[in-house]
Amino acid sequence: MSYLKFDKNLMINLEQSLPKEMLRTNMSGAYHCTTIVGCNTRKQHGLLVIPIPEMDDKAHVLLSSLDESVIQHGASFNLGLHQYGDNVFSPNGHKYIREFTCESVPKLTFRVGGVIMTKEKVFISHENRILIKYTLLEAHSPTTLRFRPFLAFRDANALVMENPAINKDIRHVPNGIATCLYQGYPELFMQFNKEAAWIDDPNWYKGVEYYKDRDRGIPYKEDLWVPGYFELPIKKGESIIFSASTFETDPSTFEKIYTEELKTRTCRTSFYNCLKNAAKQFYLKNDRGMYIMAGYPWYNVRGRDELIALPGCTLAIDHEEDYHTILSTFIESLRNYIETGATDPVIKDIDLPDIPLWTIWAIQQYRRYTDVHECRKKYLDNVRYLVGCIMDSRIRNLKLHDNGLLSTEGTNTPVTWLSASINGRPIIPRTGYILEFNALWYNAIRFLISMLESAEIQGEELDRLHDLEKRCGDAFVQTFLNDFGYLYDYVNGTYTDLEVRPNMAIAIGLEYSPLDRRQRKKVLDFCTRELLTPKGLRSLSPKSHDYRPIYVGNPTEREYTVHQGPARPWLFGFYADAYFKVFGVSGLSFIERMLIGYEEEMSEGCIGSLSEMYDGNPPYTGRGAVSTAKNVGEILSTIRTVNRMSKLLSQTEENV
Repeated sequence: MSYLKFDKNLMINLEQSLPKEMLRTNMSGAYHCTTIVGCNTRKQHGLLVIPIPEMDDKAHVLLSSLDESVIQHGASFNLGLHQYGDNVFSPNGHKYIREFTCESVPKLTFRVGGVIMTKEKVFISHENRILIKYTLLEAHSPTTLRFRPFLAFRDANALVMENPAINKDIRHVPNGIATCLYQGYPELFMQFNKEAAWIDDPNWYKGVEYYKDRDRGIPYKEDLWVPGYFELPIKKGESIIFSASTFETDPSTFEKIYTEELKTRTCRTSFYNCLKNAAKQFYLKNDRGMYIMAGYPWYNVRGRDELIALPGCTLAIDHEEDYHTILSTFIESLRNYIETGATDPVIKDIDLPDIPLWTIWAIQQYRRYTDVHECRKKYLDNVRYLVGCIMDSRIRNLKLHDNGLLSTEGTNTPVTWLSASINGRPIIPRTGYILEFNALWYNAIRFLISMLESAEIQGEELDRLHDLEKRCGDAFVQTFLNDFGYLYDYVNGTYTDLEVRPNMAIAIGLEYSPLDRRQRKKVLDFCTRELLTPKGLRSLSPKSHDYRPIYVGNPTEREYTVHQGPARPWLFGFYADAYFKVFGVSGLSFIERMLIGYEEEMSEGCIGSLSEMYDGNPPYTGRGAVSTAKNVGEILSTIRTVNRMSKLLSQTEENV
């Protein structure tokens, strides 16, 4: 039985099936995203959505959807599905769906009278091309398939309306056509692996609606251009492959390309395999280097998100080579920024003050997965360089004080991951001594000391670091730890922020902490009582008068809410590490039980992945970006830790 499987009863119930989305990427920035019934519910949905570097750094929807029709005895049965108003759907093709499965590729099974047909989709790695394979399993009469392409040619975050600027020309290519609706866009090639008839039937399909956008209080209606349709016969047992791409291809190669691509796929037959598959879809490789996308369908590469996601999305799935390639690309860009002030055209937010701290943390995770000697050999110089830059005040907006703590200015511009803002002004103006900045800083100092000591390097450098470690550790405890048992989120002069936030989980989950075990346990207990949910840690305690657990409403309402209560799965990774540091292997059963909450999400939201955030209150509905790298990465890291602790427990029991 398939791990991800939905039967007819769920598929024909749009209230249940429309919230379930699926994502495929080419690991070079292009993607395909829609619902499991094929009805687009966001403007970012599309069959072929690609970056166009010549235009901008955004994704663009070329082919919105492809409506298939089964024709027998002159009767046409359209398998497509679009929304045109409240509960107004047409042509209701979902009623023919009998099953959806998603192991190596998404697969729909349709039944139309005596016709049984499957539809499978594959996005070709590092190419702007999607292949769709149709196989006729049963048919008692001659059968013809009709394909009607819905074209958009627009920014994925915009909408298009009927307009006179459209270029309606098409040109014929082998087994298909090519067209380009607007200047500046590449041609879209639509081809089949067998000869297909093209019938001109140009029309605007007006008033297509996306209810997810309507619910978000943003424009949600558009008109899509349909230039005509393809028709071709299909026999029982035959497979037909459709290709949509930005380049012309030899149709005779489609079957081989499809088969070869399947061999590279991780079958989604388990929780771990689903997340492994999701992790690889965040990879981005271009002529500048290799990166990790922050999430889909609307994020690009963001420095902090990439670093947090990196260990889990590479090392935790045994992709060590990718870890080194991605980190090498990142460090080169970071060093260039530190030395010249030039920001990176691909990596956003590389100028934020905590980026060097997260870079050191990401390097430290390599030691966690390998050993100190390999880590030291590959990355000691980089850690030394970054710590030195911080000590010498070479990192913009990051000041080292005599007490060993770091301060930053975030009153007017957001500088931490709690970055929500209105008109550019941070809603949470975290400034001064930031909790996770200083926790990461103390951890970085100790990490560098341990690397130097393992190499038996002595001298003035080590003495300075030991002195800094002592001052930083003492000041950290005095500044952030309070009598209530939790850690202040930020302290600015005489102002102390009293809100209970999850950054304290980062502080106690790091390998090195200035807190002793007893202090860590008190903070951990506070996190458990007030922040822990089955979907991660809340961004704010429910006891706060500012608590807003549900991320809904118009853009302004959502901006005020985003960091005031919704839960983040990536923070659970730090919580789990802290739990094991306090309880050791005895904490194994609890963390394993908590992981069940994330496994449940494999068949919700974007199937096989994790959403950006979840409501802080039951039923913990997923919100925001449908697939997010740092959530996937940190849960994969937690699974890896659980497996390691399980082995340790088994060895302990064997020795008893």
